[in-house]
Amino acid sequence: MEASAASSSRPLSAQNVEALFDSVEAFLFDCDGVIWKGDKLIEGVPQTLEMLRSRGKKLVFVTNNSTKSRKSYAKKFQMLGVTVSEEEIFCSSFAAAMYLKSIDFPQEKKVYVIGEEGILEELELAGFTGLGGPVGAVVVGLDQYINYYKLQYAILCIRENPGCLFIATNRDAVGHMTDLQEWPGAGCMVAAVCGSTQKEPVVVGKPSTFLMDFLLKRFQIDTSKMCMVGDRLDTDILFGQNAGCKTLLVLSGVTTLSGLHDPSNNIHPDYYTNQVSDLLELLGS
Repeated sequence: MEASAASSSRPLSAQNVEALFDSVEAFLFDCDGVIWKGDKLIEGVPQTLEMLRSRGKKLVFVTNNSTKSRKSYAKKFQMLGVTVSEEEIFCSSFAAAMYLKSIDFPQEKKVYVIGEEGILEELELAGFTGLGGPVGAVVVGLDQYINYYKLQYAILCIRENPGCLFIATNRDAVGHMTDLQEWPGAGCMVAAVCGSTQKEPVVVGKPSTFLMDFLLKRFQIDTSKMCMVGDRLDTDILFGQNAGCKTLLVLSGVTTLSGLHDPSNNIHPDYYTNQVSDLLELLGS
């Protein structure tokens, strides 16, 4: 069973790239390990994105990294010389705010955040605040400044405040803070809170398809005509599969070819290739 599943992942090639390209109206890209590593663009990305736009494809960027808001991500793209609008960006910080809105979380209740500016900015835009009390929700995301006291307060709120929600932006084990090495991801912070509270969070980032609801409203494209491009099997590719998208794994980030073919792996993308710019090369544009 596993062998046949593994063989269903095909290397992207000159023979199959046109069929994929013609069947897709929108390409959904992860960012870390796909578009950039840290603050360094991966080779060939701007030219590939330009080609896709010129050939009528919609581009969407779906990232689990919660340290930035949509506005900050748009600025990062601009700084790196790539034009992307806020409307094309769906990040897990935005997902956390939209989840609270979707459940009609009372605005008089406060949200305690283990995370960075991205979550705080998106919460504020949605009308929520992290100052004062009582705390009705704890949101945990990537926090480079995590400390024992932040953990203690989050755990106290979840344990002691009746009905306090525990929300995780994502559970990524590692991420690319720089282009040279992997760093601990939000999953580390989430695991610490899980361990002490003995509770599981609502996860709003990939592989949860919560963000897809907003994406579908925005673009009105059937998921069967979308292709999710990512470097992680357990978030990007699983997100695409859960939503009914076609999936393309790139080996420029977390997942290696040996990891993809490992007998213990049961997540198999439709296609895999070395990096995003292979699309440009294979399409001959």
